[in-house]
Amino acid sequence: MARRKSPEDLSVEELRRLLVEKRRGARKERLEHYRRTGRVVSIAPDLNLDSPPSAPIIDTAEAGEANPQPLPLNPRRRFLDRVLLGVEVLAVLGLVAVIFNGVGLLRTLNNEVVAALNPETPVPTPLVMAVVLPSGHTPPDAQGNTRPNDAEIPEHLRPMVQSLANIPLPTPAPDQAVRIQIPAINVDAPVVQGDGWEQLKKGVGQYIGSTPPGRDGNLVLSAHNDVYGEIFRYLDRLVPGDEVIIYTQQRQFTYIVDRTVLVEPTAVEVMAPTSSPTVTLISCYPYLINDQRIVVFARLQN
Repeated sequence: MARRKSPEDLSVEELRRLLVEKRRGARKERLEHYRRTGRVVSIAPDLNLDSPPSAPIIDTAEAGEANPQPLPLNPRRRFLDRVLLGVEVLAVLGLVAVIFNGVGLLRTLNNEVVAALNPETPVPTPLVMAVVLPSGHTPPDAQGNTRPNDAEIPEHLRPMVQSLANIPLPTPAPDQAVRIQIPAINVDAPVVQGDGWEQLKKGVGQYIGSTPPGRDGNLVLSAHNDVYGEIFRYLDRLVPGDEVIIYTQQRQFTYIVDRTVLVEPTAVEVMAPTSSPTVTLISCYPYLINDQRIVVFARLQN
């Protein structure tokens, strides 16, 4: 038996042959594996590796691994991919629509909050100078019947009085007067907007355009003295220092009587605006005669 040589005893040519044989065996095993798995299309015959090959050996398995060919897509898979793409596009569009809708809703809510925190201040109707002082009427007869006293209106000013009769009432506001109390003469009555004939049947009327309670200006209130409750019958009993209490929906204001005067029905200057908070009380005078007006001025208590 020939003795096996150690690698140190082999020549370069013998080492090269051993390496070639090893590579050839490995290649055959790999090709055999590819053949069993069907991955080999064609195999070139083994050539002598000692001599240079005349034609290249094509290893289809290795070439396939190096440059894999894309597999044809299944039509069903292609259809599903398109459906999923459409769903994704619709989802993105829906998300964008939700974002825009949310931004618009947020802007609307912000505007509503700002409007709630900053309510518009009601603007009073501009003061229109009257022709005669309010509450004028004829003395009641034995049955208590009465009517507006048109005779006290100057003839040339009657058309103007008729045009002022339809002034619209101001929008209700929390700072408007709603009640009046005068403890010295036991007055406790509601305050309504307007001092026309129908309004004064309901209580004390506030002249449209006069200032709200507590503010700088002249709050003008009038009522009858001998009909519809005789609310202001005893205005002539008030003296300086008596209290006139005006209520709004939010608070009360106390005025102190300053002075009392008797004037003609045409003395409308007593209704003029003032620079300080003032209340002016007006009624017909004297009792059951009504050819004059009694006017009581009161200043806001500090």
